[in-house]
Amino acid sequence: MMRLSACIEMLFVKEEPDVASRMRLAAEAGFDRIEFWHWRNKDIEAIDRARRELGLAITGLLAEPVADLTDPACHDEFLAGLELSIAVARRLAAPVLIAQAGNELPGQPRAEQHQAIIVALGRAAGLLAGTGVVLALEPLNTRIDHPGYYLSSTEEGLDIVDAVGHPEIKLLYDIYHSMVMGEEPSHVLAGRIDRIAHLHIADHPGRHQPGTGGLALAEALAWIEGQGYAGAAGLEFVPKGATLPAVAETRAHLAT
Repeated sequence: MMRLSACIEMLFVKEEPDVASRMRLAAEAGFDRIEFWHWRNKDIEAIDRARRELGLAITGLLAEPVADLTDPACHDEFLAGLELSIAVARRLAAPVLIAQAGNELPGQPRAEQHQAIIVALGRAAGLLAGTGVVLALEPLNTRIDHPGYYLSSTEEGLDIVDAVGHPEIKLLYDIYHSMVMGEEPSHVLAGRIDRIAHLHIADHPGRHQPGTGGLALAEALAWIEGQGYAGAAGLEFVPKGATLPAVAETRAHLAT
């Protein structure tokens, strides 16, 4: 089974409000890697200390600020924040920063917004070069969770990555978001698995643990791994019930 990463923004939240304590619960649950979203609102020193003490790898975190890369007026602010985010990622030995494309701009041609994202990520690549950190652009579903978000298509996201053409810029592939948009992983990822920096999974409906909905997550993960993906899959779901039973159900479901 593919290596799993516990997203502590969603897992162990019911059990423990403190982030570093959630890391301990994740380690006790058998995880060897965790991830989280925003870093500015967290005690990075405590997280760094906990990951060293517990032997946990941190798979990724958000690049802040979350900005509309569709809007060139936001690029300078995003890039200034990215420098700080890179420093945090390097301190935590996290190989991936996650970038959001931002919202679709009303009245603005999509082609211009598409190009604006390419320009922003091209500039970002220069900051990332030589750091050992990649920036992963994340498509999100607009049908349920993120109405108004620009990038709902995995194929468009991969086209943007290819247009940037730097190894520091890749894609975060969230199977939940992709399948909610009606995509088939083997179709949208065909021939481009090497552009994927990280995975996220959750079931649908409800965005709960695998096995609670109707998505063919085990099959999708097996196919992706069979295409050469060697990274981890982040458990980014809202546990239906307590976290530990939800994690146990996830492992059992994905092993089938």
